[in-house]
Amino acid sequence: MCGVLGFATVGGLDTGVSDTLAGRLRDLMTHRGPDGAGLWRAPPAPNGASNVVLAHRRLAVIDTSAAGAQPMTTADRRFALVYNGELYNDAEVRGELTALGERFTTTCDTQTVLLALARWGVAALPRFRGMFALAFYDTRERILLLARDPLGVKPMFYFVAPREGDRPPLVIFASEPRPILEHPRVPCRPDLAVASAYLTTIRTTLGERTLFEGVRTLRPGELLRIDLGSPDGAIRLELSSHWTGPRPGAAPPDAPERLRRALTDSVRAHRRSDVPACTLLSGGLDSAVITTLASAQAGTVRTYASGAEDDPGGDLESASVVAAALGARHAAAPVSARLFADRWPELTGSMGLPLSTPNEVAINHLARRLRADGQVVALSGEGADELLAGYESPMSAALDWEARAGAGSGAGRGDGWRHQLHAGAWMPLELKAAFLNPHVWKALESDAALTSFYRGEFAACVAEAGPGLAAHLRFQRRVNLPGLLQRLDSATMLASVESRTPFADRVMAELVEPWPMTLKFDPARVPAGKVVLRDAFTGRVPDLALTRPKASFPLPFQGWLAPAAPVLGASRLCGEVFAPSALEMVERDPARHWRLAWPMINLALWGRVWWP
Repeated sequence: MCGVLGFATVGGLDTGVSDTLAGRLRDLMTHRGPDGAGLWRAPPAPNGASNVVLAHRRLAVIDTSAAGAQPMTTADRRFALVYNGELYNDAEVRGELTALGERFTTTCDTQTVLLALARWGVAALPRFRGMFALAFYDTRERILLLARDPLGVKPMFYFVAPREGDRPPLVIFASEPRPILEHPRVPCRPDLAVASAYLTTIRTTLGERTLFEGVRTLRPGELLRIDLGSPDGAIRLELSSHWTGPRPGAAPPDAPERLRRALTDSVRAHRRSDVPACTLLSGGLDSAVITTLASAQAGTVRTYASGAEDDPGGDLESASVVAAALGARHAAAPVSARLFADRWPELTGSMGLPLSTPNEVAINHLARRLRADGQVVALSGEGADELLAGYESPMSAALDWEARAGAGSGAGRGDGWRHQLHAGAWMPLELKAAFLNPHVWKALESDAALTSFYRGEFAACVAEAGPGLAAHLRFQRRVNLPGLLQRLDSATMLASVESRTPFADRVMAELVEPWPMTLKFDPARVPAGKVVLRDAFTGRVPDLALTRPKASFPLPFQGWLAPAAPVLGASRLCGEVFAPSALEMVERDPARHWRLAWPMINLALWGRVWWP
């Protein structure tokens, strides 16, 4: 797990990025890679110009020797790679390449990715089972590829600076927004359309757009091909997908057994590490399944839980019971109101972004605890709910909406995006005309960007998964899951911990997403969600985990908002965005208006970082 950074311009021209500047921006991500740093420049043109600079911070997990250092190049120096992630089918891909005559000098999966891309080009990407965000440069053809894994476990951001006088156009990309924004050619301005979307969704991206104007993110499964060899001096970008969601299929008669075998294999693949690994255990089904399988494969497993202190029956207590039943070596990282008040602005300042969910504080606290114990890799249960319908209340609400919308006829179901937008809203759209300054709301065209995105995404979900409840579940995977994975990545990487997700895995998605909804959600059962997963592990995981409602490190944050509320009145950004009456109401009683207070205070804390 690492931090990647790069700068690219047209061949024959220079990026204008010195080693000093590249190193400074790279080292803003030292938390992502405390074990090493590297810098590479493309071979200079006759005029001495180098048109590509790649930089890397390394968290050494596989082949911790210097042989695994990045940026990594092929023996002939034609191809260069910076890579953030893990390749879980490394042995298989490496075997194919070896049979074709490729020679390996390391056991690091980075070399496998490099040689695969060098031999097969973009056709290598569908062969990869793993989490990754990578940049790959062909010095001969002057083609730069940026790619992100199918489910969006690892992030990639980029910005395209236009030609300015004698300065050529410049592409800047990184694992986090901050190194991009600290470059002198990148203006730091808020994208108010995304900020407004955040108020409703608490997601820090809206499709490819981020909270910063002009800074884009690759979406899950996307490939950006950047042609730096244009004779007219222009940079040409071509965006495409290297993976799309599976189509509906039939229910296999042995679905529970298939799922159990697939998860066993996935946990085994995700456990591969040359450094200590553990599991995050909430006491719920998903993390209990992962811990059960890891224990069967490795013996005693170290487990870690977080949650609110003094919460009988909460995550800390439940995780302790499940860990004891599994014979795990368990530790807890309780969160108090005081710790929450301290860590919330600290995390916002470190990431340069508002938090998405309050339990981001708990995840980061947990990561700090396990890292202090010498653990570097942590397996998490993220992804099970979005693949197997684990969110019972949202799924039940969608089922009711479908029944009302069409009564089985399909009429009106093209408007399923409206349900998704309004059912999960923190700040409903109908409040914004009163809450936002009139000129802001007018400029946003009544959240046109947000509604357009939801409409397009839901249409894509219907096209992939079919109409009805399946489209709503696919929407959770396409839209909700990337936000949760970004939360997990940010919160753990700030503590230099690599989080891995055996459920949020391409092979797992390709297995279970074609299965009909009857295997995933049954309103006649209690619990109603993740039916096939419960059937697969009944009698194999502790009973508490099978029957406990969905949790995942929840915090009673509603009562913890008051200490941060005064930041609203002091925020220059919020003063420009919100009506004074809205700020006054929420600041006066944030606990009562907690669904409004959480995103509003987060925007204020975010604004304080960039526009004090």
